[in-house]
Amino acid sequence: MDRRTVLQVFLHFLLVTVRSEVQEDFSEECREFMFMGTAPRGLEDRSIKKICQRYNGKPRYVTLYDVVDHIPVYSAYTFKRSDGSKMVDVPWMYEPQLSTTSASGEMQPFPPNVHDSLSDTQAILEDYSNTVYFERGHLNPDEHQAHPDDKAATYTLTNVVPQVREFNIGHWKRQEHTVRRRLNNYCRGTAYIVTGVTTSGRMIRRDNIDRVAVPTYLWSAYCCVDYDHNAPFEERSKFPAFASHGLNEKEGTEVVEMSVQQLEDFLKRNTFVDKKFQIFFENCEPNNVIMTGQT
Repeated sequence: MDRRTVLQVFLHFLLVTVRSEVQEDFSEECREFMFMGTAPRGLEDRSIKKICQRYNGKPRYVTLYDVVDHIPVYSAYTFKRSDGSKMVDVPWMYEPQLSTTSASGEMQPFPPNVHDSLSDTQAILEDYSNTVYFERGHLNPDEHQAHPDDKAATYTLTNVVPQVREFNIGHWKRQEHTVRRRLNNYCRGTAYIVTGVTTSGRMIRRDNIDRVAVPTYLWSAYCCVDYDHNAPFEERSKFPAFASHGLNEKEGTEVVEMSVQQLEDFLKRNTFVDKKFQIFFENCEPNNVIMTGQT
């Protein structure tokens, strides 16, 4: 093999192994965080970027990120059984490749001085520093992860949205607890979760510029086809899939649980998705998945 051929093989190896983690389509290793390796469909937009959220050398979950509104549209992850403990003293991070495609494929702690190219494409810490009503609310919460690295990886601004404090620490936090306990107790296999937002034009402003969209609703859905069929009916009826949404306000809010189909219908009425919008492949129906695999 001559030197030119060796160089071509080496360059091909680099292209295959050193992928951009802001991806045109989710790679195989990143699809493991989505049921049947399939992303929710019906949410395509030119301002949306697909992020494989990498931390400490490994992919941890995936995010669909809006570089205009500077918030995630959703984060999709696999649930890990945990006691619900939270990480402390984790630095907030950002996604380098949203700003520069040649940058690191891993999330990084914010530098002391933030360049304009970074803030053009994503939220930065200053966007949240002077807000009175909002705080950084996770879509993939650390309490749904077990390994310290998986927990730490949730602390990136590409995984958080402005949540009204009372909603974040109240109704929505209680729903995260409820789902964690339910999946801990009754999901026997892998549980896939997708958590996202709807928006209606409300923005956090900084220096008289619209910076970060404020969600109107937060929504979440899980899928676990291998579950305890002997669970109490009240819990068994919420498998293999169930969903919820809540209004991101200070008062008069509650989190409503519903079927995934009901959530999809709600989102079709309240956000920009097409008629084919679907959160889980074949609606997370075990029979549909088996039949699809046999065809």
